[in-house]
Amino acid sequence: MNEVVGRDDLLLLTLDTLRHDVAVELAAAGRLPNLARHLPGGAWEERHAPGSFTYASHQAMFAGFLPTPARPGPHPRLFAARFAGSETTEGRTYVFDTPDLVSGLAAAGYRTVCVGGVGFFNKRGALGDVLPGMFQESHWEPEFGVASPTSFEAQVERAEQVVADLPADQRLFLFVNASALHQPNWFHLPGATAGAGDTRATHAAALEYVDRHVGRLLAAMSSRRRCFAIVCSDHGTTYGDDGYTGHRLAHQAVWTVPYAHFFLEPSA
Repeated sequence: MNEVVGRDDLLLLTLDTLRHDVAVELAAAGRLPNLARHLPGGAWEERHAPGSFTYASHQAMFAGFLPTPARPGPHPRLFAARFAGSETTEGRTYVFDTPDLVSGLAAAGYRTVCVGGVGFFNKRGALGDVLPGMFQESHWEPEFGVASPTSFEAQVERAEQVVADLPADQRLFLFVNASALHQPNWFHLPGATAGAGDTRATHAAALEYVDRHVGRLLAAMSSRRRCFAIVCSDHGTTYGDDGYTGHRLAHQAVWTVPYAHFFLEPSA
């Protein structure tokens, strides 16, 4: 990462609330053509989330603690704050001297931009301003939120505008929190109703919706130079699994998440 930072643009796309099992099933069934073409080997990596809900998980990820590979470690990290005794910092790790990765990249000359999604990014109060407040520039509109059936399209459009407005020589760290997977998501499945509520099937339909539009985001991020992209979930969620519904709880469906990182080569 010491070669990547300062040379390439960076994208962190969190597919908020995405379950690992749903992501794996859809990729294997060919239902995620735009994402799967970038996944190493066409498959998601199984990892463990650093938190069981959005706020906790993103605080950890912005400190350099991305989801951890779901196998015995230690696992060297891509990014880390300088911290004596860290067992997951190695020579290839990009080490920053600020409290979080966002300000660390800003100090390295990056324009840091947040396109928020779920309520922790809505800037509608002190708590909703903590995470977007880390960035030099942040965006949130009701159209980006969980109640919007066209949330990801609106987020991608804003991201395209951000990229287009930047000087050609300005490096960019873009963070996008995709809200479409989060409840409510019933409206992404044709024939589903609010009365029937959200299900694992509507969750899957929401991921297919994201896949239909993610190509525009990836194209924008590789339109100026090579981009290093991280695409992952911040946590999963439950739909009646073992009697549980929702997240912010300790369940396999919450702690196990899909993860991938890859390079996007510049557009011709």
